[in-house]
Amino acid sequence: MMGSGVDDDHEWSERLAWAYGLTAPAPADRAAALDRLTRAQEEVEAARLRYIEAWLPTPRLRRKARDRAAAGTAYDRAASHCLPHALWSRPDSADVTTWAGLPFALLFLEWEARYPEEWTQHAKDWDAKQWLIRDLAVVGHDDEVKAKLVDLVDLVVQRPYRCKDREYVRVARATDGDELRGRLHRAHQSGGSWARLHAGYVLWLLDHPEVPNTRHVWTTWLAGTRTR
Repeated sequence: MMGSGVDDDHEWSERLAWAYGLTAPAPADRAAALDRLTRAQEEVEAARLRYIEAWLPTPRLRRKARDRAAAGTAYDRAASHCLPHALWSRPDSADVTTWAGLPFALLFLEWEARYPEEWTQHAKDWDAKQWLIRDLAVVGHDDEVKAKLVDLVDLVVQRPYRCKDREYVRVARATDGDELRGRLHRAHQSGGSWARLHAGYVLWLLDHPEVPNTRHVWTTWLAGTRTR
């Protein structure tokens, strides 16, 4: 990962406060945020190309070493102003529950959950989605973060399946409680066929924490529901 990952909440907000527009209800607000994201992505790509260029063979070794360091710093700076690039800076040893970038990790996932077509068009990154979900699926979050994670599970179970959605079972197990189960029961009783199936499956897995969430388990459970 690039970057030190030691920035505080204020520094993250200064760089990425614009990103909250990505999940805004108003299309105009989302359009403005998407425009800002596009510019940030262009800056990251330009910095990446300069970094690659700095590593091309040259007889000026001393100057090249300085050029490489400067290009690396410039890339880190550009990446810190862009999503999901900024989220790569968290050191593996950092506690995700106290990580200053946590609000923007939640924002990135919320964006994919609420506006999947815009996310896919402008920032599709299935690997980032997967590792963010896995990283956030831990106990110990404060009530506000836990509520946002429950919201994400609720949103995802009520839509057609998208790549890596299966990882949200980890979040459900980490945030298991009355609020989550109440929402899952409501989704299970709703008129949507997918919501009924998905919510029912997640509820069943919550009742059977020893069962792994694999494709085989899903297909076996699904076959069982159709024979009842």
